[in-house]
Amino acid sequence: MGLHKTAPPLSGRMGALWCLSGIAQSAVLEFGCMGHMAYGRTFLHRMGSFGGKLYSTHIGETDIAMGDTGRLSGAVEWLSETQDIKTIFLLPSSVPEVIGTDLKAIAQELSPQFPDTRLIPLTAGGFDMSGHKGVELTLLELCRTFPKEMPKTEQPSFHIIGSCADMFRFHADAAEAARLVSGALGMKHLSTMTSGTSISQLETLGAAHLNIVLRREGEAAAKYLKERFGTPYLTARPYGIQGTLDWLEHAAALCGRQADKAFIIQEKEHALEQIAPMQSVLSRFLRVHKEENRLILAGHADAVPGIAEYGKECFGFTQADCYCDCPEMADGDMAYLDDDAKERIKNDPKGFLMGSGELLRMANRDQSLQIATPDHVWRHAYEPPLVGFRGAVNLAAVWTNEMMRLH
Repeated sequence: MGLHKTAPPLSGRMGALWCLSGIAQSAVLEFGCMGHMAYGRTFLHRMGSFGGKLYSTHIGETDIAMGDTGRLSGAVEWLSETQDIKTIFLLPSSVPEVIGTDLKAIAQELSPQFPDTRLIPLTAGGFDMSGHKGVELTLLELCRTFPKEMPKTEQPSFHIIGSCADMFRFHADAAEAARLVSGALGMKHLSTMTSGTSISQLETLGAAHLNIVLRREGEAAAKYLKERFGTPYLTARPYGIQGTLDWLEHAAALCGRQADKAFIIQEKEHALEQIAPMQSVLSRFLRVHKEENRLILAGHADAVPGIAEYGKECFGFTQADCYCDCPEMADGDMAYLDDDAKERIKNDPKGFLMGSGELLRMANRDQSLQIATPDHVWRHAYEPPLVGFRGAVNLAAVWTNEMMRLH
């Protein structure tokens, strides 16, 4: 693992933990030192992720030297018999991964002792896997493990896939997506995987008529559910007015539903009514102050392009410099946000910068421009979204307020 001036790229273990921390009726048991999970619990709660219970076995020098996994067995027994937790995810820390502790074999060995408890080993604990890959593999594993064979719900329904604690304002964005699909298509929201779900809700994954995938890491899980249950899925994040209209149109076509035009028109007009005065002022500012007429966006690869398109389409931004936080997702239109890129951005005073809390602090910019993690403050589930019609209004206000700070 290399040295980094700023927050290092997150590991597969953290990706798994982001997914699992929001699942009620379950526990995550880490085979590792106490400090790992104590820090992780505080960090996840600060980001607004609740639901699953988080535990650590502690691990000592003797355990490492002798390959002793007795602490793990004892912790499983305690959780199963005294805490009445019947689904336990086993998560390694870096040291057991390096020395080759086989969690799958341990889970198979322990399962006959606890027949009423599901032990699910996850192996995304090493340095060789990115956080985004950890999210992808964990979402896929959940879809392979929990869904039961059951008929589709009587009322058309949907799940949201890919809302995890590493995405900025994940609760708010998922809530806005669910509100729009329910209102426009008359569908019942079954669960949000994984920031608003439980083990019993995961068992109903096959009963939905549509899956809404909010990030590309959830696409493998959605493909699996389509192959097994025939459920269509839409992979996209709706940004801006036109982007949200297109997103709803695609969702309706996939599940064969007739969209409620009255609902959509009302939502669109209400959003435009609020955006119009800000649009007029900000567009004029960008025409006059050409040196400020650019967006610098750094965040998840599925979030950045949509925000850039909305800024260009509705407010007249003529340039958008886009950076993603995962090297595997970088392409010709989007560079990877490494330490060198952060330094260049920090020393560039012109334009509207939106990124993580860390990047904004480095560049001495206002924290209201945040669109990504790492974060430095406590978050909650009721903040305004960035997606959908309400997200379009929120982004308009953020940019307009930044214009006022600039001049």
